[in-house]
Amino acid sequence: MTTITNSAATEIKTERTGFNGLPLRTRRIYDLVAGVYPLSTLLFHEKAHKVALSLAGISDGMKVLEVATGSGEMFRRLVRINRSGMTCGVDLSPNMAARTQRLARRRIPRANAHCQAVDARSMPFRDGAFDAVVCCYLLELLGADDIMNTLGEMHRVLRPNGRLALVLIGQNMPVFNAMYKIAGGIAPAFWGRQVETSIPEAMDGHGFAVEHDQKVQQGFYPSRVMIARK
Repeated sequence: MTTITNSAATEIKTERTGFNGLPLRTRRIYDLVAGVYPLSTLLFHEKAHKVALSLAGISDGMKVLEVATGSGEMFRRLVRINRSGMTCGVDLSPNMAARTQRLARRRIPRANAHCQAVDARSMPFRDGAFDAVVCCYLLELLGADDIMNTLGEMHRVLRPNGRLALVLIGQNMPVFNAMYKIAGGIAPAFWGRQVETSIPEAMDGHGFAVEHDQKVQQGFYPSRVMIARK
């Protein structure tokens, strides 16, 4: 049975104000920006994506799940690596999921790749269905309880000894942190808030053992890449 330490939950909850009921607002906003969101990946996320892939141990023939595909840039990288395996993706935004599916089918037509609009807090997959799970920049958009539920779901759908590749917005740059806090206060459903420092303990409480932990910076944008085994 999963046990979450009080200190992990408390640390996340101290930043929780304004995040109740956020998933519905987040879905609406990301539906609207699906067409332009690839620019964000190009400018801020691409380097962290590459680092995560280099450390995650994903190889052709695996069953791989990406949670929160966004506009599909990481998803297509996964599909290209895993052409003879099965790559599934989920995103809360129907427009994001549809874009991810459409572009993957168009650019890698023979791959076994599927993406659908699914809430990561309750995924329609059996226990232990995947060899690897990848999740980039999602937890910042969730409230404290939803973070715990989502980590629990990712642990549930991983097979024993499977790996989770998690990418978070870093908190190691004070000026960036101050700017991000302002942006998150203005538009929390789009920007979310930084939770990186509280996630390792939450992962440990869900039974994940961290194998790699690396800070990455693309321009002024910090990220943290964590690879953990179930």
